[in-house]
Amino acid sequence: MMQLRFLDQPPRFLFFTGKGGVGKTSLACATAITLADAGQRVLLVSTDPASNVGQVFGITIGNRITAIAAVPRLDALEIDPQAAAQTYRDRIVNPVRGILSDTVVKGIEEQLSGACTTEIAAFDEFTALLIDSELTAVYDHIIFDTAPTGHTIRLLQLPGVWSDFLEEGKGNASCLGPLAGLEKQHTQYKAAVDALADSQRTRLVLVARAQQATLREVARTQEELTSIGLTNQFLVINGLLPASEAARDDLAAAIFQRERKTLAAIPEILKSLPCDHITLKSFNLVGLGALRLLLMEELPVSDDNDALHQAIPFPRLNGLIDEIAQDNCGLIMLMGKGGVGKTTLAAAIAVSLAHRGLTVHLTTSDPAAHLSETLSGAMDNLQVDRIDPHIETERYRQHVLKTKGSHLDAQGRALLEEDLRSPCTEEIAVFQAFSRMIREAGKKFVVMDTAPTGHTLLLLDATGAYHREIVKQMDSHSIAHYTTPMMQLQNPKQTKILLVSLAETTPVLEAANLQADLRRAGIEPWAWIINNSVAATTVHSPLLCQRANNELAYIETVSSMHTQRFAVVPLLKEDPVGIRKLLELPVSSQ
Repeated sequence: MMQLRFLDQPPRFLFFTGKGGVGKTSLACATAITLADAGQRVLLVSTDPASNVGQVFGITIGNRITAIAAVPRLDALEIDPQAAAQTYRDRIVNPVRGILSDTVVKGIEEQLSGACTTEIAAFDEFTALLIDSELTAVYDHIIFDTAPTGHTIRLLQLPGVWSDFLEEGKGNASCLGPLAGLEKQHTQYKAAVDALADSQRTRLVLVARAQQATLREVARTQEELTSIGLTNQFLVINGLLPASEAARDDLAAAIFQRERKTLAAIPEILKSLPCDHITLKSFNLVGLGALRLLLMEELPVSDDNDALHQAIPFPRLNGLIDEIAQDNCGLIMLMGKGGVGKTTLAAAIAVSLAHRGLTVHLTTSDPAAHLSETLSGAMDNLQVDRIDPHIETERYRQHVLKTKGSHLDAQGRALLEEDLRSPCTEEIAVFQAFSRMIREAGKKFVVMDTAPTGHTLLLLDATGAYHREIVKQMDSHSIAHYTTPMMQLQNPKQTKILLVSLAETTPVLEAANLQADLRRAGIEPWAWIINNSVAATTVHSPLLCQRANNELAYIETVSSMHTQRFAVVPLLKEDPVGIRKLLELPVSSQ
């Protein structure tokens, strides 16, 4: 194994974080195996709502501590927000069943049914792992594979936010139910804050790729984590193409030069961090054998002088855009695992529609997405913005104070203002912004780049909860003349869901699981997009040839088992940044 700085005298808690798709899960799993093989007792924890730790190991883990039988001394846990929320609800409601009336119990359950409870419950389990207890006493190391960056920041801030919120005695109507279970946990949250800020106990591993957008995101993460007292940080640049692959292949040479140029211009704030480089592998990082090789030095690839993979003429993205354009308006939502290229593809679709003279609003619900950097310019017919949780929360607060607060006396208004400072308020505000986007799509195209899978599902859960509440309050005649946001998402003439994946094990599995979740909600995905495909381009590099051959089975699975409508976007020599390159991307055959 190579000498890795982030593994040098590791503390008890190791957090792997970064933009989606950079390899956090693979690195966290490989690290856990390495430490367990060295004789340490290790617990590997995923805090990502769309966790795929179980998929990587090839077993079912779920919301309970599970031994990894093939690796002595290694256990794993996936914090499932929905399962955690149910456990949390039971903890509050079960003691009062049979004591309070059924009506009162039902009212408590309804208070605990929202997204706020889900968030509280998940972080309640998370903080329990950061304190000294019987649960954690047996482990030498606890390794956290976290959700993509924006939501990890939120998770790491939460113990302090809720601790402060409870300490100041705040909380009223909107959080009355969820907060009922929090008061008893105040000491736990304070201990969790102390553990996170202690550099002797906690190390944060910022995982990135040699891509400008990814490194900018890591730089922002570094600043935000430092600002909340988490300073023990290491940087890992993952998936670097070996120099040996660049000799006989134009695409490999272009990627190698692009990566070196990007690393030379690394943001200044990251230069002081201890840094490790890990090379791209020719195989998919699934299974113990592959994970044990991830942290090895550059591995030899069969040096076949006649290596050649000829580009396969898969359907291109422009075919899907032609179909979309025929409707003249509608909501286009791109969903999928982090790091599959949703932001770039959303921008390419929006630019292509605007170029045809159609009115387009391009937006994102992903806290880590930066559409303006991808577009790098402006064009006619195209409006660009993002659903900013901070702005939306303040807008919602002001609206509530102006309406509900205008009829209250000074004391009542003060209580309402305290209530609106709750972290729950953000969930409501973001849902309302999402609902506005859905309504707007009745008059123009709204192209939405969504947050990675798990958090998009939480947003859709809120949409479903709102729909059920409206239906419950209306009679059959009224609901026949009313359209909820969920009903619009279920109408394929109004909403087209595009599932974005890579031709790799985990992204395809996650997209397939997302499709199943959407179908249970009555939403049928419209098409799939396989992005950054080596199989769709011609390559001579032995490593890239092997990766191209690996992709074929996954593309066949998508087209034969998951969808009748799909497109494949080839891996490109240059990042598709800027209006001109985005316009070229849908028809690229490189």
